[in-house]
Amino acid sequence: MDRRGFLRLVGAAGVATGAGTLLAACNANPTSSSAGTTGTTSTPGGTLYILNDSDSVHYDPAKSQGLATTTNGLVHRRLTAWDLSGATAKVVPDLATDTGRSSNGGTTWTYTLKDGVAFSDGTPITSADIKWGIERTFAAAFSSGLSYHKTLLVGGPNYTGPFTGQGLDSIQTPDAKTIVFNLVRGYGDWPWIASLISCAPVPNGKGTDASYDQHPITSGPYQVASYTAGVSTTLTRNPHWSKATDSVRPALPDQIVLQLSQDDSVISQRLVANSGNDQAAFGSSFVDPAQLAQLQGNPAAKQRLVTSEAGAVAYLSLNTQRGPLTNVAVRKAFQYAVDKTAFQIATAGTPGLAGPIATTLITPGIAGREVFDLYPTAPGGDPAKAKQLLAAAGYPNGLSGLTMLVSTDDNGSNLAQAVVAALARANINVTLQPLDDDTYYADVTANQVSYDLTLASWQPDFPSANSNIEPLYDSAEIGNGGFNTARYSSPEVDAMIAAAQATVDPTEAGTKWAAVDKRIMQDSPVVPLIYTRNSYLHGSKVDNFTVPDFPAYPNYLTIGVAQ
Repeated sequence: MDRRGFLRLVGAAGVATGAGTLLAACNANPTSSSAGTTGTTSTPGGTLYILNDSDSVHYDPAKSQGLATTTNGLVHRRLTAWDLSGATAKVVPDLATDTGRSSNGGTTWTYTLKDGVAFSDGTPITSADIKWGIERTFAAAFSSGLSYHKTLLVGGPNYTGPFTGQGLDSIQTPDAKTIVFNLVRGYGDWPWIASLISCAPVPNGKGTDASYDQHPITSGPYQVASYTAGVSTTLTRNPHWSKATDSVRPALPDQIVLQLSQDDSVISQRLVANSGNDQAAFGSSFVDPAQLAQLQGNPAAKQRLVTSEAGAVAYLSLNTQRGPLTNVAVRKAFQYAVDKTAFQIATAGTPGLAGPIATTLITPGIAGREVFDLYPTAPGGDPAKAKQLLAAAGYPNGLSGLTMLVSTDDNGSNLAQAVVAALARANINVTLQPLDDDTYYADVTANQVSYDLTLASWQPDFPSANSNIEPLYDSAEIGNGGFNTARYSSPEVDAMIAAAQATVDPTEAGTKWAAVDKRIMQDSPVVPLIYTRNSYLHGSKVDNFTVPDFPAYPNYLTIGVAQ
């Protein structure tokens, strides 16, 4: 298992710090091209600064879990890429001439490399480099990277990497420009898998030592000129990158500097001040609710705040394998007992700052998503109806003795207390169990658990409903580090997930995923709460700064600096 999908156990840098935005009147993703606002620019040049609260960045594609449109997307290309210019994300060719040609019922995928693609050292990128890059991810030293492909490729579960001279036979390279993947089952989302950082090329035979993480040979428009852990990274232009072969990376800045180990509150203060190099900077972290409130009274800074319309889904997990929660009728009572408005207020101070009410498992910005609400009620909940449902299920006096795990980090306790208070109105009495973040994460993903409820939010790794649904609701994801925190197991749903995954046609697959969404909600293993909005602040010289619905993070690939 890997930490897929940006699981945020609430209170662990998730909803608490990421669910904030100004009201709609503050113009999310403004389009004016004047200096000091988000616009578009075709003028290359300048230095872009990224203020990052992390103390390190993984540039080895086998070690990273970064999004395709953030830092690693600047230095590493893949067979496919993400087009975020429309209402929903689309997969498009990157190093390959197309998004993949499937055969044998979606178990075989073939790609042809474009002409004129090269590494930063000038050597041509070949199919052997793609194969080698993927094979490296199977080595034990790289277990921290993304691993979707590891169970899909034939022979993957037993493969231990190429460093002993053994290749993975299910990846074939009949010539320097052709690569063929053989999968254990039909998988329509393989073009999305091919867009992940784990599928970036590494020169055949390279990357055998730890220093590759800091000084990789790159395929994107930038190369790592310098890296000082905990301090900064400087990216400069890759002279062998060809703009003619790359439709998703305009590569506008001449240089990009990541300043590491920056305190989030200090980042916001610097960007509000908007002086010196910070005029050409943006923060990679969400602006937190307290700072958002302060920005309301600062028109100049508020003009430089960009907000997603939606984002990760925050939800309450009900342990479907424990006590009264094994009864679906009991679980449905929670859909009415929860006060989603109170959760919004606990998240960001007012409902408008937090993000819209959630009723589905598939997040906005994902193709095929259908909007529905199986449990229509007022945002504040309906405790009387919840009591009626509990009584009909055999609990006329409500529920008591339930436990909810909560992280002591960030705002997790406040969020959990808001949920607990709402449940109490419906005679559902819950005791909070506060844990440090590491213990919290380990407990909710363990094989044996003792909690009844927990909070989380989820941002998929790639723009498909598959990444919304399978990691959280497939029975294979229970325990062993998996993220099925509701411990939800349904053979019918497992079969529906497998059928949707095997569907190659995106429209047909989208229809199937929407049906899975509805079918899971019929069993009420979770209560969707809100789609968390993310807000980011940038300096007055930063141009073309946008935050789509998916992913609700800036698209680093398109950002420029006004000249």
